[in-house]
Amino acid sequence: MTTTPQAKPHKRLAGLPSGRRSKYGMLIFWLVLSAAAGPLAIKLTEVQNNDTLGALPATAEASRAVQRAEGAFPDSQKPLAVAVYVRESGLTDADRAKVDGDRTAFARYADGGRVPAPVASEDGQALLLSFPVAGDADQRADAVAEVKEQLTVDPPAGLRTALTGPAGAEDDVFDAFAGMDTTLLLATAATVAFLLLVTYRSPVLWLIPLITVAVANQLASAVVYLLAKHAGLAVDFQSQSILTVLVFGVGVDYALLLIARYREELRRHADRHAAMAVALRRSIGAIGASAATVAIGLLCLLATQLPSTRGLGPVGAVGIAAALLAMTTLLPAVLVIFGRWLFWPFVPRYSPDAVGLDVAAEHGLWRRIAGFAGRRPRAVWLGTAAALVILSFGIGNLSIGMPHDESFTKEVGSVTGQRMIEAHYPRGAVAPAEILAAAGPADQVVAAARTVPGVAEVGAPERSPDGRWVRIAAVLAHTPDSDAALDTVDRLRAAVHALPGAQALVGGDTAYLLDEERTVGRDNRVVVPLVLAVVFVILVLLLRALLAPLLLLASVVLSYAAAMGAAGLILDAMGYPKLFVGIPLQTFLFLVALGVDYTIFLATRAREETARLGHRQGVLHALTVTGGVITSAGVVLAATFGALSVLPLVPSVQSAVIIGVGVLLDTFLVRSLLVPALALHIGPRTWWPSALARPALRPVAAPPVERIPAAS
Repeated sequence: MTTTPQAKPHKRLAGLPSGRRSKYGMLIFWLVLSAAAGPLAIKLTEVQNNDTLGALPATAEASRAVQRAEGAFPDSQKPLAVAVYVRESGLTDADRAKVDGDRTAFARYADGGRVPAPVASEDGQALLLSFPVAGDADQRADAVAEVKEQLTVDPPAGLRTALTGPAGAEDDVFDAFAGMDTTLLLATAATVAFLLLVTYRSPVLWLIPLITVAVANQLASAVVYLLAKHAGLAVDFQSQSILTVLVFGVGVDYALLLIARYREELRRHADRHAAMAVALRRSIGAIGASAATVAIGLLCLLATQLPSTRGLGPVGAVGIAAALLAMTTLLPAVLVIFGRWLFWPFVPRYSPDAVGLDVAAEHGLWRRIAGFAGRRPRAVWLGTAAALVILSFGIGNLSIGMPHDESFTKEVGSVTGQRMIEAHYPRGAVAPAEILAAAGPADQVVAAARTVPGVAEVGAPERSPDGRWVRIAAVLAHTPDSDAALDTVDRLRAAVHALPGAQALVGGDTAYLLDEERTVGRDNRVVVPLVLAVVFVILVLLLRALLAPLLLLASVVLSYAAAMGAAGLILDAMGYPKLFVGIPLQTFLFLVALGVDYTIFLATRAREETARLGHRQGVLHALTVTGGVITSAGVVLAATFGALSVLPLVPSVQSAVIIGVGVLLDTFLVRSLLVPALALHIGPRTWWPSALARPALRPVAAPPVERIPAAS
């Protein structure tokens, strides 16, 4: 395609992948880029640091307690393995002999080469062996595997054994996710492939967007690897999983939108290069605005303090950028290279009669839906809004705070061991609070801790090798992750902080949960308004209006509330109603940003048609011609996020359900009924204060035909 020097940037971009010669240059560019990115993408797992999944900000008291413990007590750097032995009828001599034999065998894996004596339960039915595991991460993984194997060697009949503690939990997570990155990729690709095949009903066309989005995913993985390797970007399994799902889901959405517009233009242009240039030029604004909304929304996560949430932002933004680049350059080039036959058996043929044809005539179902919304817009939007409000009441089935023993979708050894310990020892014994204090006033710290309601037992102070610090174990009377235990730690902190010169810090699992809850609460208060502000600004710039963005933003927030309510009903039925603390913020971000996606696709087309047909006809026409493709995109995105449910963690299943339900609600109710009916009810004022808000009689005209020179 020839362009003049005065051509706008987006027109020049549209000409690159659609030109007669430049399309081959674009393909060669991507082949070289893909060849360079492939080896780097494979290495992404090498730079994963899953420690961030459970990390707190360095300023949190639990984090400061860990740092002090690591400096004062070198063995604190090693995760604790806890072997538990239980016989409900009472331990026998053979059981104790088994424990003694295991203790000797475990010494080779223990930091310091020694395992402390077993701790017996008061009921005489259980024994515990606890020791820090020596070595680096790989050595610990091998050691824990051998410890588990030793537990199964010749146990007396009826003796139950399990390995728990931080080392056992770490190993269970490693086992649970072994090979899951490949499984998730295959599940996502298979889901997308099936839906594309159903959407296009073509034996060939579905392959093009699938291959293109796979290339985009490869590019995104390579860039994230380089940023992690050389720029300190934090990448964990969660962010890598979200990256795959985002690139596939969003990339296919962009492909559906572009291909639908390309199909329209192929009927109006004899030259497929010209058809692609027009299609890309008319759709790139909506696609770019959609990508900007999601990417900038994700970058808002940089304002969070929880490391795992903060790291998700830039990783996801890289994925969105890669999807945008591939779908607006590689995809159109490949489509033009292969020509019309890709659409077989439903090949869009050029016809002079189609030049002035209104494509809405080909969308019978959506023309009827638009007619339904147009006849009684007030009743439609009020009824839809009422249905969403009713659904939102399901939020009452959800609660925030997921106990560790409910975080896996299957039974694992560390959870089994924890339950065995809780059945035979004080509930807090499995995870006592740990007080780190100056050695001088150690006795006063112990005395103060014993006066705190909810503290069942306070151990003797253990002095650090340099004599400056002591650590004191405080066993809580309640289960470590209960609200009562959190309140106890709060009181314990207040008691020991009040001691002059003690410099006391309270850490441990319960303290971690308390600090995590407060950190997430702060992140929610900061990021939610920030995301809404970013989305609002983008909508204002895109639509050049104020009222329409406010209405669209309100509809998306209502959709999120309804999604949480509907998901509450589903998750409660599945047995997973206790949400991981980071889920509400993450799902809010995805549903607001992705939900606005579909509204952007509709609103930009509505604005385009309103300028030509008038407000009422423009909104109805936009709904008619975009309904099918946006619905297909919503189904694809919901199903793609549904692939997260293959992961063996309950938070992943919760994310899959909430985001999947939310996208479907946004696709079928908000974008199809609520938004257009509300816009029709309000009238041209929807576009206030732009010129479109001023009512004027606009005759219905045939769709404009953009004639361009033959592509070069």
